[in-house]
Amino acid sequence: MNMKNEAGSTDLPAPVREDSDLVQVLDAEGNVLPQASVPDISDRQLLEMYETIKLARHFDQRAISFQRQGRLATYAPMTGQEGSQVATSLALAEQDWLFPTYREHAAKYAHGMDLVSLFEPLRGYRDGYAIPDDVNVMPEYIPIATQVPQAMGMAWGHKLQGKTETAVLCHLGDGATSEGDFHEGLNFAGVFDVPAVFVCNNNQWAISVPRERQTASETIAEKAQAYGIDGVRVDGLDPLAVYKVASEALAKARNPGPGERRPTLIESVQYRFGAHTTADDPSVYRDESEEEAWRDRDPVDRIEKYLYNEGILDSDLESEIQDSIEQEVSEAIETAEQTEASPDNIVEHVYEDVPARLEEQRDELNRLREKYDDGAFSEVLE
Repeated sequence: MNMKNEAGSTDLPAPVREDSDLVQVLDAEGNVLPQASVPDISDRQLLEMYETIKLARHFDQRAISFQRQGRLATYAPMTGQEGSQVATSLALAEQDWLFPTYREHAAKYAHGMDLVSLFEPLRGYRDGYAIPDDVNVMPEYIPIATQVPQAMGMAWGHKLQGKTETAVLCHLGDGATSEGDFHEGLNFAGVFDVPAVFVCNNNQWAISVPRERQTASETIAEKAQAYGIDGVRVDGLDPLAVYKVASEALAKARNPGPGERRPTLIESVQYRFGAHTTADDPSVYRDESEEEAWRDRDPVDRIEKYLYNEGILDSDLESEIQDSIEQEVSEAIETAEQTEASPDNIVEHVYEDVPARLEEQRDELNRLREKYDDGAFSEVLE
């Protein structure tokens, strides 16, 4: 098992201070830690990583606000986790496949999906789930751990077809490790030695259930031993460390060295700063002091401080990036809110033959739409 401490840091928040095997690159102030190995990444790529993480944070804030206004459906916030999401996706090659959960908004964007395609499903439009032909992202998964054996299956298929240049990266939460699909998927991944990387976003809570109630294992990464694959733990609030670990795992998945197995289980140790979803109240089961301890290592602040320390970012460029982000997100929201759907979509794909009672209701709704303009129609529905 490939579990190592490259930094030897002890200045972690109390919840993870005992994690001596955690791979890290940056400290809380954005300084490279002693003995840390900085990933091979250009200044341009670093700025892209920073801008995408900042955009994800802004997207998250706007989405939460819009949900509270009734303009989006239930939303799963990602604040605190966007650094790991972006870093793993930027480590992917264009031909690689991404299997997200319902929280990987930033991961999908970083691997090629546009913001409008992220907003539309949140507003109830099915067409938003239609992935562009040139973007290798699977639709998000709602049932917990469903995507794990499916990702393994795609990776196995690629191996059988000789597509050695393609890897599959699958996201899951710590709660997913309590599901049978997790064990079955990783067991098969090990047996068939598939080109896959499984990223467990250990945000410490599966809704209201803490990680220690999920498993008696000391870590999630060590579960990899049972399947005969590599396991590695990384500071999920350190985007550079996540990028380094993910890049190495993906390279091994495509082209393992002598004696290496293709699959890897990455435990990205992070924290969900907000609620599980906008239907959740974390204050009921979490202490505020816990969140404060993790906030000191906010991924946005760490990558920003690092770029300032390295002379890659200054206040003018930061302001320019922020303005660009706000404009991009606002334009995506405006476009998504102009999207219209037909009442026919309500019953499409639900029944092979639409029942007469639903046909009557659908026809009545269509008659109302024809009778009133959009504003008046909305008032009728209310």
